Amino acid sequence: MAQVDISINGKSYRIACEDGQEKRLGELAQMVDAHVADMVEQVGQVGDTRLLVMASLLVADELMDLRDAANEVDEGDEEFSPNELEDMSLAIEGLAERIERIAGRLEGA
Repeated sequence: MAQVDISINGKSYRIACEDGQEKRLGELAQMVDAHVADMVEQVGQVGDTRLLVMASLLVADELMDLRDAANEVDEGDEEFSPNELEDMSLAIEGLAERIERIAGRLEGA
């Protein structure tokens, strides 16, 4: 299992991940850090846990928007086959699970 050092809100965390997923985890951490930075600009430093919860809600909101868009495509003209839509849905759910695992690891660190 690989170890990746990430930084969120100026704090470093060492996170374990599957071998070969180091770059992906770093990119996800940058995305979360950007959301946290946005929250800091809006509400200030209100504590790491609260900021991570707020950033997680923003990511979940983006995920929900993607699901809604996928559903609209499904209801609209049939550019994607049912199998393609199912694959997209599974990919989105997989991303959501990864984000939740990362958030859990961050809270435990």
